[in-house]
Amino acid sequence: MALLEYISDEDLFNEVENLLIKAKKKKDAAEKTFNSNVIDPFGALFEAPGFSSHEEWRNSELARQRQKTIQNHVGTFHQKILGHVDGWQDMGIGGIVDLLNEERRIIAEVKNKYSTVTGGDLADKYKGLDELVSPKHSRFKDYCAYFVNIIPRRPVRSDIPFTPSNKGSGTLCPSNPNIRIIDGASFYELVTGRPYALKELHRTLPHAIEYILNERLGQKGFSIPDKDSFIKYYGLAYG
Repeated sequence: MALLEYISDEDLFNEVENLLIKAKKKKDAAEKTFNSNVIDPFGALFEAPGFSSHEEWRNSELARQRQKTIQNHVGTFHQKILGHVDGWQDMGIGGIVDLLNEERRIIAEVKNKYSTVTGGDLADKYKGLDELVSPKHSRFKDYCAYFVNIIPRRPVRSDIPFTPSNKGSGTLCPSNPNIRIIDGASFYELVTGRPYALKELHRTLPHAIEYILNERLGQKGFSIPDKDSFIKYYGLAYG
């Protein structure tokens, strides 16, 4: 029996492996270039009282540098996972859209976190989606376009018209039922038909990560420490 009902184990393992390899490369690069990056010498001193040693502070700083890059890759991970669901196509990095379902006439742009795109840039995203689903567009005319924040600002489900503030006029972009903003849990349900599809993925990932590190990446004996504590963060993000 597959670990997830909506994609194969091999597709899941391959995407987990791709992300773990990217994370390892970033870790190695961060360690090699640490001294060549400009560190705020004043901030470092004010942060020092929170650590027991310089080495502990350095490791924390390295982790912070890696985390931002990894979070960007996590957004792509979700795009690729959903692209393996029957009827859905991953359009690749830099494509005109991220995900496409021609039968259901849906396109989507996927971001990992609500803060990935902010301010006036949200209006630009709206404009881009509006142009794609407008009657003038030959391919996606009358499609429904979703702007997906996998991790929402608040732990509630939401699927509403996307009406960001227009930075030029200060007014909201016009409400269009075919241009929507949606959280990750709701979008996973929309794609898979399973109300808890995202939660199922999250609960499966520890096993998948441990399997890949042990069986494919040569870290025999690795296990995620205190898994239950990590699992609890899902409830904080999604309620």
